[in-house]
Amino acid sequence: MADDQKTRPASVLGPLGETLTLQTLPSPETRRWVPRRKAEVVAAVNGGLLTAAEACSRYALSLEEFASWQRAVHRNGLNGLRATRAQHYRDLHQRQLRSGHDDEPA
Repeated sequence: MADDQKTRPASVLGPLGETLTLQTLPSPETRRWVPRRKAEVVAAVNGGLLTAAEACSRYALSLEEFASWQRAVHRNGLNGLRATRAQHYRDLHQRQLRSGHDDEPA
């Protein structure tokens, strides 16, 4: 673990341009996951602040749930994490896959 601490960044850029550190990430007791908080955790993992396994352990998430957050951010940005829009974006992605245009922006 000591090696990990030497190679990990002290901070990463958050989804809204803010600096994220381990101390500024959402609390491990978070129960209400708004899109911004989900995106902060994804940014922390993508930036190397946490591993996916550490994020899942810290926030009591399954790896599948966390991976779905990563996919949503990758495909549709912060809006992809909105629960009310999740089905819309899933349907849109399925249509793009069927038509062979998965690389087009949503």
